[in-house]
Amino acid sequence: MRRVCITGLGVVSPIGCSKEEVLTSLLEKKCGIDLITQFDTTEFKTKLAAEVKNFETKYFTQRDFKFNDRFVKFAREAAKMAVTDSNLDVDSIDNSRFGAIISSGIGGIGTIEKFADVMKERGPSRISPYFIPMILINLAVGNISIDNKIKGHTSSIVTACAASANAIGEAFLKIRDGYQDIMLAGGAEASITPLSVGGFEAMRALSFETDKTKASIPFDQGRNGFVMGEGSAILVLEEYEHAKKRNAHIYAEIVGYGESSDAYHITSPDVSGESVALAMEKAIKMANIKKEEISYINAHGTSTKLNDETEAKAINKLFEHKPYVSSTKSYTGHLLGAAGAIEALISAISLENSLIPPSINVLNPEDNGLNLVLNECIKTNVNYIMSNSLGFGGHNVSLIFKKYEE
Repeated sequence: MRRVCITGLGVVSPIGCSKEEVLTSLLEKKCGIDLITQFDTTEFKTKLAAEVKNFETKYFTQRDFKFNDRFVKFAREAAKMAVTDSNLDVDSIDNSRFGAIISSGIGGIGTIEKFADVMKERGPSRISPYFIPMILINLAVGNISIDNKIKGHTSSIVTACAASANAIGEAFLKIRDGYQDIMLAGGAEASITPLSVGGFEAMRALSFETDKTKASIPFDQGRNGFVMGEGSAILVLEEYEHAKKRNAHIYAEIVGYGESSDAYHITSPDVSGESVALAMEKAIKMANIKKEEISYINAHGTSTKLNDETEAKAINKLFEHKPYVSSTKSYTGHLLGAAGAIEALISAISLENSLIPPSINVLNPEDNGLNLVLNECIKTNVNYIMSNSLGFGGHNVSLIFKKYEE
């Protein structure tokens, strides 16, 4: 089997728009959650979200972005950042061996809301001809393929909050199994909009806290719902020999990918935890390692009662050696379809810097049997990190990242 490395990182997030800013935020316990500024929340119970503040592009002009939804802008920026970070010269590679899988959970909902109002107030003749290309989830990867001269496999996977973890896992397989040499993989989301927030609020899924230090607190007894986040994270995945030949910097390797389906409920996880445990077990088997070699699990950890309890059961069911566990959604909020990607990027940063990021602002942890890392980073050598993602519809994904060694 071919080895698959991470050679580039790109990120637009509530805790930073570069790998350096994200690392600093992890170390300094900077929470990206604050009052919603993108719309008037007077009639909403939900007041907090993790927004990307003051987003400015480094690689494109505003004209380039004119007909892009916000989620596509985030994706294009993160992808170009990742390619630049990898020192990849797209003019000197075999572009037919260069692919991308970029996911989203909801896509261009902001644009849908905007043109629904246009339709109602001004009629169908005033709808932009760019409306459809702006809302489609696959137009993120479509734009990215044009930006970066990608002529290999391109697609989008839509599995709710597991989407970008699936994207990374499938991209890993494309390289491992010899179909591609380089893949961009990740996701983007920009769903902090009235309709989206209102919809999740109606489901009673969101936290109604007004104190940002008490809102996204995974595994805390006081948790009361998730906090919506936005942004994008894109990884450059590359076959090891291809990366070595061009002297690419290698952040980490991806070695395991497991997935399962609950077949249980459209929004609730299977509370037994069996399906989540199955995805983790499959990832470990693919990685060809022992369970005891997993040092740290970046949990899906949404700060909702059902998710946190289900995931805790699954981890306790599978692991006897009590690996460290935390959820970085306490920093970033829940990026929905981009959650798995930002957490994969954090996993790569953690491996390279020998640290385990905590769940921050957790003051009253549940007695759930987990070896929780709370409020302070642990500096220690980490060899394998597992990152979990769960999505509405019963989708479960586990990825395993390995510290890079020659």
